Amino acid sequence: MMTTAHTGVIVHNSYRQIQSNMYPQQIIDALSHVRYPGNGKNLIESGMLEDDIRISGLEVSFSLIFDKQNDPFLHSVVKAAETAVKTYADKNAAVNIHTKFRKQIVPLETEQVLPEVKQIIAISSGKGGVGKSTVAANLAVALAQAGKKVGLLDADIHGPSQPKMFHTEDARPVLAPVEGRELIEPIEQYGVKMLSIGFFVETGSAVVWRGGLASNAIKQLITDANWGELDYLLIDLPPGTSDIHLTIVQTIQLTGAIVVTTPQPVALIDARKGVDMFRNEKVGVRVLGIVENMSWFTPRELPENRYYIFGKDGGKELAEELNVPLLGQIPLVQSIREAGDEGLPIALQKGHPAATFYQEIANTLINTKE
Repeated sequence: MMTTAHTGVIVHNSYRQIQSNMYPQQIIDALSHVRYPGNGKNLIESGMLEDDIRISGLEVSFSLIFDKQNDPFLHSVVKAAETAVKTYADKNAAVNIHTKFRKQIVPLETEQVLPEVKQIIAISSGKGGVGKSTVAANLAVALAQAGKKVGLLDADIHGPSQPKMFHTEDARPVLAPVEGRELIEPIEQYGVKMLSIGFFVETGSAVVWRGGLASNAIKQLITDANWGELDYLLIDLPPGTSDIHLTIVQTIQLTGAIVVTTPQPVALIDARKGVDMFRNEKVGVRVLGIVENMSWFTPRELPENRYYIFGKDGGKELAEELNVPLLGQIPLVQSIREAGDEGLPIALQKGHPAATFYQEIANTLINTKE
């Protein structure tokens, strides 16, 4: 009897090695270890697993649901899901993953608006005073210096600062006939086509508009302007979240968004909200990364010294926590501030130590696949 029982165990173990004993909950548990980069949640929390798990011996099949066919994370997520099943369920599993796509509500006019613009990137911040407009201006110039065709829309209705930074405060855009339409001609400076609400109001006058009026004005600067052929259109958004953000998302198809913050904990709270806004299912905009601004202070007379006035690596740690790229850490240096106030963005000075920070971010964007 003892010998028979022993033999039975051996046979049973051999059978398990061939057939496996996987069951659906193991697959679900395995996929809970895979995070979707678009929202930082795992595949189960994100509702991406279809209810069609099939197991036959060592063969496993199931479907993952994505929002759109050109999801930038599709291939990496499918690969990670396959690896997770082999790691947490059965290393010998033959995994077959199907991909499905949810029906999307396409914003009105999305396909018609700005067909000649390859990439449209929003520059955002959770709160004011973190240097978002300075980053937008220098990034636009750095991209232009890299040989790209660049446009910059200053959508910060209540605090337009790009005319000052581009030394175009007295400029007044004109209308020009384009294919039977009267379109606003952007002001071109330093190789960047630029429009701002600041061009249409008196310098020093406050823009006191209700949300609907402000949104309509921004929409007009997008749809009724002669932007022409561009590699990049950067949109300098107002701080926080508002009707302006929703108007832009509903009017044009954004390639992605960049969130600017300082390393200070108070700023990081709002930066986190900014990332969450873009990742919200009603917005669904890819977060290209975080820029940590004012990362440290370097005095002109002591260029090797670093003083972490607003804290150290706060933006870097937030990027790691939210699983988004850290595009760069930019110091608080006098030359960046002076260049902006003079209307000559520091990125114009190729080879300047401060300019290299923006050039590196521009290069990262250029090398980032859609």
